[in-house]
Amino acid sequence: MRIGELAAAVGVARAARPTHGTGGGQAQVFGYARGQGPVTAGLVSVCVIQTLTMSVLLRNWPAAHAVMLSLGVLTIVFVVVRHAACALRPHLLTADTLRIRQAAHADLSVPLGAIASVRRETRTTRTTRTTTHERTGGELDLPVRSLTSLTLELTTPVTHVTLLGRRRAVRVIRFHAEDAERLAHTLSTLARSATEGETPCLCCCPRPKARLPQAVAPR
Repeated sequence: MRIGELAAAVGVARAARPTHGTGGGQAQVFGYARGQGPVTAGLVSVCVIQTLTMSVLLRNWPAAHAVMLSLGVLTIVFVVVRHAACALRPHLLTADTLRIRQAAHADLSVPLGAIASVRRETRTTRTTRTTTHERTGGELDLPVRSLTSLTLELTTPVTHVTLLGRRRAVRVIRFHAEDAERLAHTLSTLARSATEGETPCLCCCPRPKARLPQAVAPR
């Protein structure tokens, strides 16, 4: 079994577990799976049509029919389970920690006191065989549909553990959140409080207010 297939199998096994880590409702939840719903639905439809077509074409070859049918069903299950894992494992923000997750592939706990800056920016990432985020020292990209909407820069590195157990230190994390503006503002407020030694409060973090235009007095 190739490394990619092994990682996918481990990802499916981990994603099938119940959700955890919500802290009994004490954490703010920020999802990221909504944008990839139509893509997932389209991919599942294509896989179903392909599986049924190959099943009909190979009906006179029982061995090949069984192999292709099994592969088709496993692919459909993997796609559905991965999307469910993204929906059931959102990002979590507590009074002192941001937990960045992506399906069963990533789960990083970032102390708010270690956040140097938070930027709300949309970036396109490429994760091809020749340009992957693992080859960029100290940076980690967790895109959804090849897009990230938030960038965190840390004062001290955090450890990212891959599915196969590889550990690497990262200082820059790019990820996606549906309500990126609110998450960026809340992170900035809580990180500032943690740096200044104050006791942060999730329920009291104000939302950004729109600036009203000021009237200019006539000369």
